[in-house]
Amino acid sequence: MGNGNGATLIIPPQGPLRGRVAPPGSKSITNRALLLAGLAKGTSRLTGALKSDDTRYMAQALRDMGVGVDEPDDTSFVVHGTGTLRAPAQPLFLGNAGTATRFLTAAVAAAVDGTVVVDGDAHMRKRPIAPLVAALKTLGVDIDAPTGCPPVTVNGQGGYKGGRVEIDGGLSSQYVSALLMMGALGREPTDVVLTGADIGAKGYVDLTTAAMAAFGARVSHPSDATWTVAATGYTAADFVVEPDASAATYLWAAEALTGGAIDLGTPATAFTQPDARAYDFIRLFPHLPAVIDGSQMQDAIPTLAVLAAFNTTPVRFTGITNLRVKECDRVAALATELSRIRPGLGVEEGDDLLVASDPGLAGQSLPTRIETYADHRIAMSFALAGLKIRDIAILDPGCVAKTYPGYWKALAGLGVELKDAT
Repeated sequence: MGNGNGATLIIPPQGPLRGRVAPPGSKSITNRALLLAGLAKGTSRLTGALKSDDTRYMAQALRDMGVGVDEPDDTSFVVHGTGTLRAPAQPLFLGNAGTATRFLTAAVAAAVDGTVVVDGDAHMRKRPIAPLVAALKTLGVDIDAPTGCPPVTVNGQGGYKGGRVEIDGGLSSQYVSALLMMGALGREPTDVVLTGADIGAKGYVDLTTAAMAAFGARVSHPSDATWTVAATGYTAADFVVEPDASAATYLWAAEALTGGAIDLGTPATAFTQPDARAYDFIRLFPHLPAVIDGSQMQDAIPTLAVLAAFNTTPVRFTGITNLRVKECDRVAALATELSRIRPGLGVEEGDDLLVASDPGLAGQSLPTRIETYADHRIAMSFALAGLKIRDIAILDPGCVAKTYPGYWKALAGLGVELKDAT
């Protein structure tokens, strides 16, 4: 995470951005694979993995619970699991990593005999976890989160029976994924049943079940709202992590904004992560549609919203309510910072975001210091505005370390000039 310090000024490039950039490994897949390898018995090798704040928190939490986690190089983890986790000597500190926090809360309930406190930083302590806590209680887990957010105290019994658990997937698909990964650890099969409205970002649940299968789990999906997880436990595996689709969106957008050609080494069609759907919109620029439903590609919305500022016609983003409970309230942050560039450029209408597009912004000097709210995606997406508008500075540029520590280096490698504007 950034520490609130510094600012980076982006100098708009004079021509198209061309070159090759290898995006880092997927955060979503890396943190799933780390946990499953940690729950498995034996040695697993994860290659193509992301090394960032979020994945380091997960790796350290596993070490704190007796799992051997080695890092032979910049993109690999070697995980030595025993099939169980032991109670850590101190609370697990997970920064603002939502995946690690939600996934571990469920996993320790099934895998630890003893008390575990799952905690994070001041931002994480504002992110909801009550629906997951309530669901775990119905499975007989002794668990408490007095504020409805972390810290969460779990009194593990060294296993759990299995059974049926209901969860409202509308708030966060991470709750569903957490219960599914826990499910393979039951003494009997576990049925995970959705209640309420549509699941937020169902594609992430598909990532979860694919990773589980790679580590020996058996998951069936008998209906749209039900998954059944067999009581198999996990077996060690060698696992290749695909590049991060959310990170790729910034590079696809940079290519579109500058008329460039950036080779990511992986075609857009080869990604299995939900955010790769954003490519189908980015390639339409500057003729983005009037309405974009962001429900199934939520982490790509900041990218698309900044791109939309330069579109030929206004764009309304719908289905983005969940963005209010991410690293920050991203709907409010996007509206506020777009309108900091030019008043009225971004407007909140209920939970929708309306971007009052203006291709004439390109080439102007609009001195703006973008607040990033310690949110990596706000920093990375607004850097794109600096490719077309002069005098855009990104505050706390170090916050990109949450998922893409090499972001500024990647832009510089494509020929973008960056200056210290502290």
